[in-house]
Amino acid sequence: MIKAFFVDFYGTVVHEDGEIIKKITQIICDTGVVENKKDVGTYWWNEFHDLFMDSYDESFETQRELEKRSLERTLKKFSSSADIDMLSNMMFEHWIKPPIFDDAKEFFIKCPIPVYIVSNIDTDDIMNAIKYHGLEPKGVFTSEDARAYKPRKELFELALKGSGLKCDEVIHIGDSVSSDVKGALNVGIKPLWLNRSQKENTFKTDSICELSEAISFIK
Repeated sequence: MIKAFFVDFYGTVVHEDGEIIKKITQIICDTGVVENKKDVGTYWWNEFHDLFMDSYDESFETQRELEKRSLERTLKKFSSSADIDMLSNMMFEHWIKPPIFDDAKEFFIKCPIPVYIVSNIDTDDIMNAIKYHGLEPKGVFTSEDARAYKPRKELFELALKGSGLKCDEVIHIGDSVSSDVKGALNVGIKPLWLNRSQKENTFKTDSICELSEAISFIK
């Protein structure tokens, strides 16, 4: 019997920072030595991803720390004179006041079982975002709490322990196959892929186009 939903936050409940990243990338291009704008985004993402994958347990660093370090390396790589604090703050301001998806508030209001947020983000940032939108989840579990990021097991295990639920009593909803779907499967939780853009589903997992559709999976 499904007793609760675990729900990712950025990209699932609220919009990711993709538009902000585009603006920052353009600033780096305008203030640095760049032949192809795509090179900036690729380099920045790879730097962040490498730091992200190594960040757990004693080596854990917050998202803010990882973003700033990866951005600093990117500015250096492309000889950009842009102010790193200004660029970082553009992202951080988005994190605490992100636009919300149209169907998200309705899901929180109509969902007949508890909803727990399980997110790869810093605790203060997500609590500010939740307050900003007036959401009332049953609980919130973050990578900062677990000192590890999805798809590693630690964050899901923390959420199970904190909610008092077993892996077969929850469904995890998220927009990322690599973090949410694979992470949930790692601990035996049923994943539900939020595929808003209706990409081809080659992952053999249940998917939905809107959050409200998740309610039909309660049994």
